[in-house]
Amino acid sequence: MHEEANGETSPRGVDQGDREFLSLERELTVLFRRARANQGEMAREVHPDLESAAYGLLVRLEECGRQRATELAGYIGVGKATMSRQLRALEQLGLVAREPDPADGRAWLVDLTEEGRRRVGRVREARRERYVTHFSDWDRREVAELARLLHQLNRGMEK
Repeated sequence: MHEEANGETSPRGVDQGDREFLSLERELTVLFRRARANQGEMAREVHPDLESAAYGLLVRLEECGRQRATELAGYIGVGKATMSRQLRALEQLGLVAREPDPADGRAWLVDLTEEGRRRVGRVREARRERYVTHFSDWDRREVAELARLLHQLNRGMEK
């Protein structure tokens, strides 16, 4: 890294036209690191034995309702074996239940239990309240714009 005329540092040999992308990479790294830490915290709030990665599954089920394990695996981006292991753990914690898919007797649908729905709802509401506090000095249009841009980023990363 070397000091530039404007006081910022950039790796040697990086084209000055790429400075915006270096800034993006740096800020996303910080955001993702904090998001992983927050996800672990939220998972423990749902249940002390809940793995961090499983929190996203619970949120997906709360938002979209019951789904096949293969749909969940595709959404999260893991294989069937990993998804089966995570779902077994969630079942053992009493947070999800499986039932036969009426459209295909060989498949199973996964959904939150009432206890799972209650716990996830409580944690998400507390998180929403924290966001309201953290962004209290932001204009609501700015919050909406940030959400829109993050959605655009997420959609672009799916490709």
